[in-house]
Amino acid sequence: MGKATARDLASAADVSVSTVDRVLNNRGGVSEDKEQRVLEHARRLKIDRALNQRAARTLRIAVLLQSRTNPFHATVQDHFEAANRDFLQYNLQFQIHHVDPARPAATVDLVNTLSTHCDALIIVSPQNEAIAAAMSAFGRGEKPVITLASDIRDSGRYAYVGPDNRRAGRVAGDLMGRLLGKEGGEIVVISGMLSMIGHEEREMGFRAVLRERYPQCKIAEVLESMEREERAGDLVFDALKDDQRIRGVYNVSAGAQSVVNALKTLGKSREVIFITHELTDDRRHLMREGMIDAIIDQNPAIEVRTAVEALAAYFRRKDEQPASLITPIQIHMIENC
Repeated sequence: MGKATARDLASAADVSVSTVDRVLNNRGGVSEDKEQRVLEHARRLKIDRALNQRAARTLRIAVLLQSRTNPFHATVQDHFEAANRDFLQYNLQFQIHHVDPARPAATVDLVNTLSTHCDALIIVSPQNEAIAAAMSAFGRGEKPVITLASDIRDSGRYAYVGPDNRRAGRVAGDLMGRLLGKEGGEIVVISGMLSMIGHEEREMGFRAVLRERYPQCKIAEVLESMEREERAGDLVFDALKDDQRIRGVYNVSAGAQSVVNALKTLGKSREVIFITHELTDDRRHLMREGMIDAIIDQNPAIEVRTAVEALAAYFRRKDEQPASLITPIQIHMIENC
């Protein structure tokens, strides 16, 4: 059988030859449904021009993150901006919008506004009933929404992309129990926001593994930094000043530098085990100085790539969904950071 022609493709996709020409040569002016049919049948017929071509219509994807003052969110933003250059074949345009997790009403207003002119939404947000409702109504419930890094219940989201946060918390708990040893001790947990499902799940996993395997280790208290860098350090300073039995700090979210500062001020930077998440540049530096004992990293590059590919598959600009939407975690210590 000879090589498939544009006329063969037009017949298979039930469109005109001119429509095939417009799609294959990125001339635009073709409805999304026809464009997708042409690309799908072009792949089946192995018409080379269509296999890796850039889809004709640009899809606008709103990405809601915290500001760049949060190092993890800054890294995620960098990777989405890179995705605009690295995944040209999908023609997805990622537009970053900064939200304050302490101002849910503003996030709701933004989601409602974006719903009218964006094709999809990616969001990192605390659990909130009004935000979940706005997500469910996004694009009248007909446009995909992806929760990234931390899930949101009752939101009607298309997919969650990110780590198994409960397992990540269990890994942190196992490391803490091993590093504290038989003597054990009390531990203070600093959560960014317990209303952030990912943070809640990390704390639950951490607590569960201590209870199961390290009864000599006790959680003294769980405190919320509200995702504010300096507040995390203030909470650690006050907790250790008031309770000399604390031998471990588990910081679930932002604030590694301020926690290190608090430990240094109290003269306990070499006495207290400090475990946190996300291998950002500043935390890598602190670990190399011996100020952080272990970091559980969720690799935002993989999270962003998985979210991009999940949306590309949803819009039929990629043949298959990623093998897994749950992204891996990795343990980093001073020898591999």
